[in-house]
Amino acid sequence: MESTNRSNKLVATWLLIGVAMTIVQIALGGITRLTGSGLSITQWDVVTGSLPPLNEVQWMAEFDKYRQTPQFQLLNFDFTLQDFKFIFFWEWFHRLWARTIGLVFAFGFIWFLVKRHFQKEMIKPLVYLFLLGALQGAIGWIMVASGLTGDAVYVKPTRLALHFLFAIGLLCYTYWFALSLLIQPSAISYQPKTRNWNLLLILLVILQLGYGALMAGHKAANIAATWPTINGQWIPNNLITDGLLLNAIDNKIFIHFVHRGLAYLILLLVLIWTFQLYKTSGSKAYSMIRPIPSILVLLQVALGILTVLSSSGIVSGHWGFFEWMAELHQLVGMMLLLSLVTTWYLIRTRKTI
Repeated sequence: MESTNRSNKLVATWLLIGVAMTIVQIALGGITRLTGSGLSITQWDVVTGSLPPLNEVQWMAEFDKYRQTPQFQLLNFDFTLQDFKFIFFWEWFHRLWARTIGLVFAFGFIWFLVKRHFQKEMIKPLVYLFLLGALQGAIGWIMVASGLTGDAVYVKPTRLALHFLFAIGLLCYTYWFALSLLIQPSAISYQPKTRNWNLLLILLVILQLGYGALMAGHKAANIAATWPTINGQWIPNNLITDGLLLNAIDNKIFIHFVHRGLAYLILLLVLIWTFQLYKTSGSKAYSMIRPIPSILVLLQVALGILTVLSSSGIVSGHWGFFEWMAELHQLVGMMLLLSLVTTWYLIRTRKTI
């Protein structure tokens, strides 16, 4: 029993390292998007792409490839080689970190297998984890490819949102797996009502994160750099312009309106739900996690407001206050989701035999 617990803790630590690395990877994705770097590397070379250009000839070859893209020809036509090196770095580092995550997974898997730390029931979730990681890499390239043809100067917002949501799914799956190895049955509380609320909140936050990605993909923040109203209106004009589905993913004002509305709804529901949590008792872990979602949701709303208000001061090619707020807004959103996943793990509807 002692050796099993030790193995579980070791595997869980490895998984939590993966969670931390995935959070860094998502943050790097945010920096890549905010600096407009995502289309600087026009090929997907899994092995040879690990190294950046090492001399001037190689740099010029990469720059020539970039100069064939719509983004350069329509938007960044005045870029110098130095400008290109800046955006190339962030996209290269983003890809390098993804490769590093893959290596940490592969070498860790082999080491734990050789040392016989894996229990039989761990193998299937680990296979799913590997497949999710590979799928996420493929979706990332499909996203990049969407911005390399026609008159596209950025990747398609829907593919950006898909890439982000799959990353969130991978993050939550890995985190849940780690929790299952760390948390003892004695830490579980049985509260059907609060758990149902919990699931609703998780689904709403995932939807909200998806709309945040659409906001980013459409660069919709500065279309209404005002608060609390949207350009002076509570319900803006031109809210519905096309069919409902197309409108929901392509109309910037509609996306902006929904993103704000979901924020207020989530804030209200989390505060009510937290009040319910404090009316019940549970384990030490339960008591520690109870206040965290409400703290994070308040911080998240504040960061969202600051992001919107500062979007009027965006300067192309310059990292300023807006970019810091947008990056923190994304990170706190992930932390909020993980806090809700933690409570969902600690609260169950009924005991299972």
